[in-house]
Amino acid sequence: MSFELIERNGVKFFRSDILGCPHGFSTRLGGVSELNYTKSLNLAFGRGDGDEIVLENLDRFANAVGVDPRSVVSRPQIHSSDVEYVCESDRGDGYFSKSGISCDGYFTDRPGVTLGVKTADCVPILLYDPAAEVVGAVHAGWRGTAAGIAAVCVEKMRSLGARPENIRAAIGAAIHFCCYEVGEDFRNSVESLAGKDLAERFIREWDGRLHADIVGMNVELLRESGVTEIDVSERCTCCEPELFFSHRAAARASGGRRGTMLSVIALPNVTAV
Repeated sequence: MSFELIERNGVKFFRSDILGCPHGFSTRLGGVSELNYTKSLNLAFGRGDGDEIVLENLDRFANAVGVDPRSVVSRPQIHSSDVEYVCESDRGDGYFSKSGISCDGYFTDRPGVTLGVKTADCVPILLYDPAAEVVGAVHAGWRGTAAGIAAVCVEKMRSLGARPENIRAAIGAAIHFCCYEVGEDFRNSVESLAGKDLAERFIREWDGRLHADIVGMNVELLRESGVTEIDVSERCTCCEPELFFSHRAAARASGGRRGTMLSVIALPNVTAV
């Protein structure tokens, strides 16, 4: 199991070997954003780029992956454990229309829909059950992780006939233990949400400071949900700010100003148009 860096028409993105359906984890490379801190493939509104720039970036990324940009659903994210079902009528929501719904995960069995989650250190998780033809996508910040959003998505997929033992999960680049320094209040919050065992196993001292392994937490939560086929990127977004947008790295380099990445997944018969 491994991640491959793909380049198509100048757009660079990662793909997991295990999923077997159209998907991609964007990098910051291959777009038209010209601001120093959003250059060049910023895929979120409200970061300093004009809307037309963001939509052009979406068009380039989606076509590189092989999905219709107007099929992408990516609503405002609120660091929750909310996972919503989406269908054809939701196509383009978050980019080409606004429904007013906020959430941090999606699942669908509809072939005309592409699920998209935005990250810049948080954990992007894409899921696919090829037997049931169900896909899911999760934005797992620390709050959502501690609230079990990965497990919530698996359970939602089960409602459409998916089985955990058939689900393939790919976890894209995110901030890793090496760079995710946290405080005692963070550990206390995770402990209250997820329990002492998870907090003790994945939040520990390193070089005299507390660090959190948010990627490891999500792997564990997926395994507890019955998912066994899990592909994990070893790339740390904070360690490689030239390749990824990183909230932590931007806090040091640009006063917090940064772009945002997008990870997308769709059922196999969805193609770019």
